[in-house]
Amino acid sequence: MPTIVVDKIVKTFGSMRAVNDVSFEVSPGEIFGLLGPNGAGKTTTIRIILDIFKPDSGKVSVLGGEMTSEKKDRIGYLPEERGLYQDMPLQQCLVYLTNLKGVPPAESDRRVEAYLEKFDLAPHRKKKLKELSKGMQQKAQLIATLAHEPEILIIDEPFSALDPVNTQMVKDLLREERDRGTTIVMCTHQMNQVEELCDRLVLIHRGSSVLYGGLDEIRRKFADQAVLVRAASDLPAQIPGVTGRQNRNGSQLLTLDPQAKPQSVLAYLVNAGVVLEQFEIAMPTLDEIFIKTVTGQELLE
Repeated sequence: MPTIVVDKIVKTFGSMRAVNDVSFEVSPGEIFGLLGPNGAGKTTTIRIILDIFKPDSGKVSVLGGEMTSEKKDRIGYLPEERGLYQDMPLQQCLVYLTNLKGVPPAESDRRVEAYLEKFDLAPHRKKKLKELSKGMQQKAQLIATLAHEPEILIIDEPFSALDPVNTQMVKDLLREERDRGTTIVMCTHQMNQVEELCDRLVLIHRGSSVLYGGLDEIRRKFADQAVLVRAASDLPAQIPGVTGRQNRNGSQLLTLDPQAKPQSVLAYLVNAGVVLEQFEIAMPTLDEIFIKTVTGQELLE
């Protein structure tokens, strides 16, 4: 059974329809991407899921039904804007927030201490939040989101202000949470992180869902008739079935005639004695799909 079901929700503020008939489902043990350009309606959708806003129409089911106070304690929410108490010492703040989620004080102390060590924040435990760098505050916000061991994680720009080492650590944490059955909804503008982490996604544009499904399924849907080739020597000037070529990151992007098959191009190159280092169907990046969907631009230009 899906952990989250969003069914045809609509939300209007004055004359602006922020969310227009959006539907999707999120299953246990998956990382689900909630994507869209600025102002698309992502944050409003999240607030409806969390019962901060009520939809004008449509409905949301979380953990099998309507949102309750008890269910809110089973959700970890990382907003894009930091929401920690800036004048409180780091450890005291995190223990307090974990207590608010129903974790007993002694257990809160234990969990927060373990996370402070994991995130290399233990030496800063007595500093006030406002004395920490942006990256440290982001890590503290993540601890506040994770320490009560939620069944659902809703995270908005989780890698903001993190260096590569901490970014990788957070990726590993999210995979660990997914593997233990946690439902994760991730909002981010970093499409490479979505490609690396997400199982499925929905793309919201101007309040409406315009793409929804598995990442591989969506990439295949947008794939052009093209292959990526890299060889130890120059490719033949003329290749049957190839109508165009251009450089892409050290490889050749070969555009194929609509009737041509990649296998035929591969056979021709092998028979011509070309030593191939790479030959693969050219799949568009999520960045390219995002741009094409929200602007109407052609891929691979």
